[in-house]
Amino acid sequence: MRAVAILLALVLAAPALAEEAPGRISVVGRASREVAPDFATVEVAVESRGPNPAASLDQNSAATRKVVDLAGEFGIVGPDLATASVSLRPASKTVRDPGGQMRDVPDGYQATNAVSVRVRDLKRLGALMRRLLDGGANRIGGVAFGLSDPGQTENAVRADAVRDARRQAETLAEAAGTRLGRLESIVSPPREGAPAPVHARAFAAKAAPGGLAVPVEPGTLTVEAAVEVTYTIAP
Repeated sequence: MRAVAILLALVLAAPALAEEAPGRISVVGRASREVAPDFATVEVAVESRGPNPAASLDQNSAATRKVVDLAGEFGIVGPDLATASVSLRPASKTVRDPGGQMRDVPDGYQATNAVSVRVRDLKRLGALMRRLLDGGANRIGGVAFGLSDPGQTENAVRADAVRDARRQAETLAEAAGTRLGRLESIVSPPREGAPAPVHARAFAAKAAPGGLAVPVEPGTLTVEAAVEVTYTIAP
């Protein structure tokens, strides 16, 4: 009889124990914003050939110095101007033997100096690129757009994601005929970034002396955030 009484007491206590652990609603809130970039980084390079290593490097260095000076005329100095790479290697060319065979033969040396330029006045980007080409740069490695203070935008988007999660949770609770309880947890997973799209439409930039400005369109950057939020269900 004592064992039966203990078992009966446990059975009767089970509903009470279940009530102490409230149900939960977990959702993932998402948000994104399209924002205009406020700077661009362009990599330009000077490639030169010479009969020997010293001649090739000296010619290249002189042309690169001119490119750096031109960037300075646009107010780009200090941390906004940096050497990206310097290389010097033997060059070759393909020739045809009298018998018709093709082969590579030495053809002096090739020197390359790449400079990374950060442009904060995007309206002048196209004109700057043209000036650098006129000044001796003969290779453009690409243009990347960014934000000087991405944290401020990211925090605002995370807040939007939390509000989205709250709306989702309220909708689910209402559909289930119940109410949300207290906020139990917020987990922010790593944000999945994406490269900024660069659209084909060009803005109007002033032509630089010697040629037309390079048409460049900054487009927008997409900042995204996702948060996992858990609420208890109100009793």
